[in-house]
Amino acid sequence: MAQKKPVNRPVSKASNTAAAPKVQRNFIFNKENYLLTIIAFVVVVIGFALMYGTTDIYDFRKTTLAPIVVLAGLGIGIYAIMHKGKAASSDKA
Repeated sequence: MAQKKPVNRPVSKASNTAAAPKVQRNFIFNKENYLLTIIAFVVVVIGFALMYGTTDIYDFRKTTLAPIVVLAGLGIGIYAIMHKGKAASSDKA
């Protein structure tokens, strides 16, 4: 018995795109969250740069200021993760 070969028919692109439903992607983070994360990273790097050095390891800059700057950067990072943008809060209303 001979098998029939399927016929390849050209499909117009206009009918394909019109029938396809538009999918809206909801991302967890928006541009503001990423900007705050970058700022947090920069602040943490500045804190570690303040700790750098070999002279006078008991200096105020190395023992007090630098750890406060690092903790502030980590706090900004936590805020960047937990922060809901304006678009996310207005979508639910």
